Amino acid sequence: RCAVVPQFGSSSLARVSGSSRSRVSRKPAKTRAMAVSSADPSSQSNYPVAHVTHCEFDLRVDFGVKSVHGTATLEATVGPDSAAETLVLDTRDLVIESCTVDGVSTTFQLQAEPHPVMGASLTIFLPGPKLPGQKFSAAIKYATTPESSGLQWLRPEQTAGGKHPYLFSQFQAIHARSFFPCQDCPSAKMTYAARVATPAPLVALMSAVPVGDPTPPLSDDGFRTFSFTQTVPIPPYLLAIAVGNLESRDIGPRSRVWSEPETVEAGEYEFGETEDFLQAAEKVAGPYVWGRYDLLLLPPSFPYGGMENPCLTFVTPTLLAGDRSQANVIAHEIAHSWSGNLVTNATWESFWLNEGFTVFIERKIMFSMYGKAVFDFAAIGGLLELKETVDRLGKDHVHTALTPKLEGGVDPDEVFSKVPYEKGFVFLVYLERITSLVTDGYDAASGTPEFGAFLKQHFEKNKFGTVTAGGFKASYEAAFPEASKKVDWETWLFAPGMPPVDVGEYYDDVLAKASAELAKKWHLCDVLGMGSSDRPAFASADDLAEFTAAQVDHFLLVLLEYRGGLHPLSLQVIAALEELYGLSSSKNSEISCKWLQLRLGAGDVTAFEPAAAAGRAAGRMKFLRPLYRSLKRSGPDGEAFARKTFAETRGMYHPIAEKMVAADLGA
Repeated sequence: RCAVVPQFGSSSLARVSGSSRSRVSRKPAKTRAMAVSSADPSSQSNYPVAHVTHCEFDLRVDFGVKSVHGTATLEATVGPDSAAETLVLDTRDLVIESCTVDGVSTTFQLQAEPHPVMGASLTIFLPGPKLPGQKFSAAIKYATTPESSGLQWLRPEQTAGGKHPYLFSQFQAIHARSFFPCQDCPSAKMTYAARVATPAPLVALMSAVPVGDPTPPLSDDGFRTFSFTQTVPIPPYLLAIAVGNLESRDIGPRSRVWSEPETVEAGEYEFGETEDFLQAAEKVAGPYVWGRYDLLLLPPSFPYGGMENPCLTFVTPTLLAGDRSQANVIAHEIAHSWSGNLVTNATWESFWLNEGFTVFIERKIMFSMYGKAVFDFAAIGGLLELKETVDRLGKDHVHTALTPKLEGGVDPDEVFSKVPYEKGFVFLVYLERITSLVTDGYDAASGTPEFGAFLKQHFEKNKFGTVTAGGFKASYEAAFPEASKKVDWETWLFAPGMPPVDVGEYYDDVLAKASAELAKKWHLCDVLGMGSSDRPAFASADDLAEFTAAQVDHFLLVLLEYRGGLHPLSLQVIAALEELYGLSSSKNSEISCKWLQLRLGAGDVTAFEPAAAAGRAAGRMKFLRPLYRSLKRSGPDGEAFARKTFAETRGMYHPIAEKMVAADLGA
């Protein structure tokens, strides 16, 4: 895939993906085959022929040109099977200035025609063959560009304070290659250290432990240099950086929350249970190995609810409901400290080994802190969300399989859905269930001591490494030889659609029942969507008085299950719901999003502007994409409005969110 690039005199810059600059190498490239034999379908690197085990960064953040530039020094070891003549790395939208190997300047070459998903491979020619087990160092002087998909540069007016610019990263799944040349594979774990120079008074943070002076001295050019070290091996997608006008508040003995000054107090309250979650997680999964567990409350354009960057979880401000009602997101991100971070899925095809395990631990944490009813309530809601996803994609869609195929350059972002989360969780619940000797009345929240011990052993055995579905299956079969005979592994792992076993009977619906029954009453009062009755008999404003925010959210989720498709509610029923319950006034982002979806489905044109306002206020894809899809489905006027709104606001979204919404709208 890599063609020899043209040479242009002594120019020292090489640019990938859409640059007007010439693609050139530091020295004339040798005309030789550049076969890439990556073990990962989402990478063009030559891992594991050579494995990068450590990186030293020396970087400078330049807001003026929207670039991070400097040197990444990669320490690599040749694999055991064959000698290495090259180090092949993943890149996307980077400018490469020079490469050295063990201190000696060397030839490098960029793929002439970048792959539309995987970017352009960078081949560094080693001065001589490196033998199996031999170590070497490659130093790359480079710069990111404004097009780098893993970085978002915010203008001061896009921040809470409005006075300073802001930079943050999001590298999952394959966007680390837009930040530095790397083996952008989950299996290619490495440690790192970094020095990052930023303009004062801005603060730099990374997915690592800060070292040295927390307030570095000011240099003559107005910059301060922050230092970090990450001694636990991580995949490149877990490297993270943020630079902004940041303050912190301690929220526990090993945790603090960082944010802009305007929102740090809200974060201090909202995430005040963090230490309790950490202690509960350690009981489920084993010792916490990362030292610090800090949180960074990001500006609204962050595209996810949270990102489990080690030592520094990134979280969205949409969690600031004021009542800690979305605390499960923090439990989820903490659970990633074991599942995904400590033990990582080997490739993105086995993403469920990351997210399914994480949801499982998250709900065990919630059970430990709040009891069985909360575990069961969350599991029932998750099953509904899985069904909605399968219904939307289609029960035979390949992306509803627990192990989707990514060969041929499939973008992992395109496959992202609730499937690896909730179908993976269901699989683990089932695997635990069949280890139990209980025949009736099984309690999924409590599970079995044997499976609990197996889970801890899974993390201890595989810590600092990766796991495949085959490896996990072998471990389960060894631990539970009789139970494993009952498992249809082929169907669970590879068949599309809903899980082959209904685990709903494992849950007690004590919390879900009231909200589900209320939703059913509203559904039946207007079953044809023609406004035969605008409300159920005896409906009143008191219906939701005793509901928690989670139960109100579940009420709307069930109502969407009934009426979110081809038979929406009538406008009269929508008006009655608003009159009685005042749903539009909710500050809970989950509730607001589902309510807007119901309104748009009913053809409520007065919901257009609130939906657009929600899209302008936050770039979290969990809300952004359903709202744009609902606008599009609402009719020609809604689709036109969605396209107009997106055209006006797409510049504020993170590149990942912008890409996915554009795909949803066909824009």
